Amino acid sequence: MTCSRSRRPKLLATLALTAGLGLGSLFAQTPPAAATPPAPPPPTLEQRIAGLEAYLGNGDPTVVLKVGPKDKDGNATIPAGLTTPSVGTAGPGHNGFMMICTALVLFMTLPGLALFYGGLVRTKNVLSVMAQCLGIAGLVTIIWWAVGYSLVFGKSFNSPYLGGTEYFFLAGVDAAPNTDYAFWVSQNVFSMYQLMFAIITPALIIGAIAERMKFSAIMAFVFIWMFVVYIPLAHMVWGSTGLMNGVWNAGASIKAIDFAGGTVVHMSSGWSALILCIILGPRLGFGKTPMPPHSLVLCMVGTGMLWVGWYGFNAGSAVAADGVAANAFTTTTLATGVASFTWAALEYITRGKASVLGFCSGAVAGLVVVTPGCGFINSTSAMWVGLIAGLVPFLACTKLKSLFKYDDALDTFGVHAVGGTVGAFITGIFATPSVNSNLSTNLKDVVGKTLWLEQLKAIGLTLILSIVATVVIAYLVKAVLGLRPSVDAEREGLDLTDHGEEGYIYESKS
Repeated sequence: MTCSRSRRPKLLATLALTAGLGLGSLFAQTPPAAATPPAPPPPTLEQRIAGLEAYLGNGDPTVVLKVGPKDKDGNATIPAGLTTPSVGTAGPGHNGFMMICTALVLFMTLPGLALFYGGLVRTKNVLSVMAQCLGIAGLVTIIWWAVGYSLVFGKSFNSPYLGGTEYFFLAGVDAAPNTDYAFWVSQNVFSMYQLMFAIITPALIIGAIAERMKFSAIMAFVFIWMFVVYIPLAHMVWGSTGLMNGVWNAGASIKAIDFAGGTVVHMSSGWSALILCIILGPRLGFGKTPMPPHSLVLCMVGTGMLWVGWYGFNAGSAVAADGVAANAFTTTTLATGVASFTWAALEYITRGKASVLGFCSGAVAGLVVVTPGCGFINSTSAMWVGLIAGLVPFLACTKLKSLFKYDDALDTFGVHAVGGTVGAFITGIFATPSVNSNLSTNLKDVVGKTLWLEQLKAIGLTLILSIVATVVIAYLVKAVLGLRPSVDAEREGLDLTDHGEEGYIYESKS
């Protein structure tokens, strides 16, 4: 059928319009999206086995031997590195171990330290010590969540003194590991483990100033002290960009080592405690009125809890259930047992009797002195550490204290400052790569040679920071809030004046 002449122009116009629109749309089309790159080949059986071996050995899962198909020249066609479902995820064994260790370190403070210190004070102040432990636990938790963890273990500042802001309010701190610190442990578990260290460190200070500092003043002091002393020092020693992190920071200016807190925990708290107790002055009646512990039973129970919890403190600092943790567990046990026996033996030699308080003090001293080196020294060295720990802090608590007449109420300085300082130094002598191969990563030129000099540098910096900061903070708090309760309040006891409670209520029999 042919079109009439009158309809032909309309048809031609329609065809032209359609062709124009089609041609225009052709030129107006966006270029096709780039082809999606092919998915990486699935991991081979060899790769999966290598990933399992990395997990069992607490190793880096991305650094393994080349595996997989090879070309005609015998070279692997899959590059070095491992891509398995386990990469970037937490391993259940290591994670479970670290959660247990976290609970154990909290157990050291609550109830361990609370009972240990609580038993050593007088009846009228037992609750004040426990309240201070609880108050510090809550206060430090808030600081740690808000900024503390990030300032210690972040790295956005790229600074040897402070971490960064990337983890403020624990943003992004989830179940995935932070591989700067652990390959197989969730970062949220790691952050909670480190929180427990941050809690117990300032809580140790209260032993030196027990029975004579207001609760409000203690909380204010701890709040500032955490930012000025603990957070910078913890980053310098344990942060990935830290000034004194000799094991993991190749660019560390001071190539020192501290496995579980000789400088960070014990030296910082112990030296700060000495300065604070001197600024406060002695307790009313010190040197004139007998002030014996009101319950050595509580002290003994607290000591046992500290010893048990310390396994989480020391073995857990391996951040994995591995051979290094096993070594720390062993050396901690040996040094503590020897130190406890040595202290009591010295009492027997000098006084004719071995006291329960002596056994307890020696055990804590052993735990303190072995802490910085427990993951770096062998069993024989641990025995020597225990002997030194039983001797040197004993002399500090019995001779040095009486010589200078400072009122270190519960011997925090004698045990933690002196013990932590001695432990940090002898770690530089006893540390060996045969126990911990990580010492060969960045320290192979100093271990067994000049490491003790690096330890002295770390000790000196810790001393300066702790002492100077404590002087400034103490006088600041004194000016704003005052440090001591009134004379009448101190005589009545801090349990009633600060907390309105009594530790013991004796009802008369009818």
